[in-house]
Amino acid sequence: MMSMMYQAYQNHMDLTAPWRTGAAAALKYLNLVPQGAADRVYGRLAAALELISRSALTYARPDYAIGSVSAGNREYQVTEEVAYATPFGSLLHFRKVDGPEQPRLLLVAPMSGHFATLLRGTVKTLLQDHDVYITDWHNPRDIPRKEGRFGLEDYTDHLIDFLGQLGPRAHMVAICQPSVSALAAAAVMSEDNHPARPASLTLMAGPIDTRILPTKVNEFAKSKPIKWFEDNLINYVPMQCKGALRQVYPGFVQLTAFVSMNLERHIKQHIDLADHLAKGETAKAEVIKTFYDEYFAVMDLPAEFYIETVRDVFQEHLLPQGMLMHRGRPVNPAAIRRMGLMTVEGEKDDICSIGQTLAAQDLCTGVRTYRKVHHMQAGVGHYGVFSGKRWNNEIYPLLRDFVHVNS
Repeated sequence: MMSMMYQAYQNHMDLTAPWRTGAAAALKYLNLVPQGAADRVYGRLAAALELISRSALTYARPDYAIGSVSAGNREYQVTEEVAYATPFGSLLHFRKVDGPEQPRLLLVAPMSGHFATLLRGTVKTLLQDHDVYITDWHNPRDIPRKEGRFGLEDYTDHLIDFLGQLGPRAHMVAICQPSVSALAAAAVMSEDNHPARPASLTLMAGPIDTRILPTKVNEFAKSKPIKWFEDNLINYVPMQCKGALRQVYPGFVQLTAFVSMNLERHIKQHIDLADHLAKGETAKAEVIKTFYDEYFAVMDLPAEFYIETVRDVFQEHLLPQGMLMHRGRPVNPAAIRRMGLMTVEGEKDDICSIGQTLAAQDLCTGVRTYRKVHHMQAGVGHYGVFSGKRWNNEIYPLLRDFVHVNS
């Protein structure tokens, strides 16, 4: 029974916090000391103090740090504004000060152990030609139990509510895991003739039908009964937190799984970090530090959302079989009409393989063929679909044109 492991972990982190605080203070002082003949000694000591001070996860969302963006031939200041919020998430607007009128776009971020700030680069690219909003999910460990549960249906409801805030003719782009909820929200809103149903829907590397070319991630999800996931991965939020006793899939457990998949690489990176610091190679060290500042910022998942996603999406494949329900009614993708549909996949994606996202095209029989677009990007893995050079130079221009045609 792992239910109290999170509490034990938090107690350990609290007990060792003075060591990290002390190391950070010593490092700050050391950086003020003039260095000379003993540069190498100082460098090694600084490296040791840096690694000690960084030996913990953080549960606070990092900053998006998008101060400005180029659009057309101008540079615009960008401000972050919470347009709407619930206890579980904010609709965050990246407003370009005095910017031109551009298509409104809701970027749907995964709820998968990291904060929506992982899509910082995606947001910055989209801001060139769009008025961008993002689903900025809150950490469940900071949400009191009195606020209730948050399951797969609640996620879909949030997308419907957020689109309602954006108003008619907005566009929705879902990254990875939430593609199922995004498609469900579009179907429900279309069936209801909702005035704020999106003008276009883009699904990027999403698990619409994981029966197609199953990946190791898909196989693991089906290798155990759902009760195994409940018994072995669900913990209670520690008593020190606002969300005390809320059931979650803890971020530190998820991160342990991620790290173990590439353990040698992560160990080497930290050895390299220490080496760069010891040699005074601050620019190289900063690249590694920036990556791990984001990577080690983790958020928990609500237990209901995690368990329902594993069961409904990865084990029982309810959506592609026409069996997914939302608030007691069937989710019917065929009801989607007068909406553009774009699907994007990566050739080397080992999390969501080729064909799994494309499956949405066959489900949405009500969308006219000329309004459907599919793109398979050669040479990229999962993250390359929405970040990096190929995303910026090859995928984004297609998405931009698709959105503008459907505006």
